[in-house]
Amino acid sequence: MSTHISVPPQLLLERILTLELVRVTERAAVSAARLRGHGNEKAADQAAVDAMRRELNKLPIEGTVVIGEGERDEAPMLYIGETVGLKAGPKVDIAVDPLEGTTLCAKNMPGAIATMAMADGGTLLHAPDVYMEKLAVGPGYPKGVVELDASPADNVRRLAKAKGVDPSAITVLVLDRLRHADIIQGVRS
Repeated sequence: MSTHISVPPQLLLERILTLELVRVTERAAVSAARLRGHGNEKAADQAAVDAMRRELNKLPIEGTVVIGEGERDEAPMLYIGETVGLKAGPKVDIAVDPLEGTTLCAKNMPGAIATMAMADGGTLLHAPDVYMEKLAVGPGYPKGVVELDASPADNVRRLAKAKGVDPSAITVLVLDRLRHADIIQGVRS
C-alpha cells in the first residue's frame, strides 16, 4: 500500500527557494571565510558579494535588490535596484548583506555573517543605505528620559538623575567607529 501526498506548486516553489537561500548565503559565507584573518576587509566583502550575486543569478526568480549594502562606504555591493535571477519565476524583493562584520572577518574574529531576506515583489521596504541614529536604555527608566536630539552628555546626566547616581556611574556602550567619535567624546565629557 502506498500513499501519495499532493503538494501545491506554490508551496513546493517556496520550499525550494528557502533551501536555495540557505545555499546562497552559505556560498557567500564560505567565500568570505577563505579570506578571514588576512586583514583585507574589501577583499573578503568582494568575495562574499561575488559569490552571492553568482548564486542568486542561478535562481528561477525575477529578483530586485531593495536593500543592499555598500553605497555609503564604497564597499563592494549588491546595489539597490540591481536585478538578479534567471528572470523566470516569481517576482521577489531581496534584502542582502553578503558580509556583515567585514572587520571581524578580516581580523579572524567571531561574529561575521552572510544574511539575506526574500519576499514577494513589492512587499519589502525600499530603504536607502543610511545609518540610523538609535538609543536604547535599560528597564526601569521613565519614558522620555533620553532624547535622540539631546547631546550624549545631557542624556548621561538625565539618566544619572533618574537613577539617583553620579553621571560617572552610568555605563554607555557605543560602537567604536570613526563616525561615532563625537558621540564617544560627548559621553566621556
